[in-house]
Amino acid sequence: QVQLVESGGGLVQAGGSLRLSCAASGSIFSINAMGWYRQTPGKQRELVASITSGGSRNYADSVKGRFTISRDNAKNTVYLQMNSLRPEDTAVYYCNADITRAWSTRTNAYWGQGTQVTVSS
Repeated sequence: QVQLVESGGGLVQAGGSLRLSCAASGSIFSINAMGWYRQTPGKQRELVASITSGGSRNYADSVKGRFTISRDNAKNTVYLQMNSLRPEDTAVYYCNADITRAWSTRTNAYWGQGTQVTVSS
């Protein structure tokens, strides 16, 4: 049993900042890549940022220079620091992690429940 619990979403004014957290818990052996996706009504879920277990980062062009992804491997937690927020950043943000469970050799993708981020103009 593995769960990803997200926190930190909310309402913020344009130009403001928000920090999202996602903590994985359960019978976890290891976590490989982790990332953040976002989705708005009528659109596909898109990758915002990802980070490997070794710390290599990848960002969508739309957030590069404004968002920073990081992780704390000891806490099985990934963060997304969002600065200079824009109304177009408004979306439901989902945490993703590739996890190998304890007693298993299989690696699967797990998703958080989603957290709403709303940026007002």
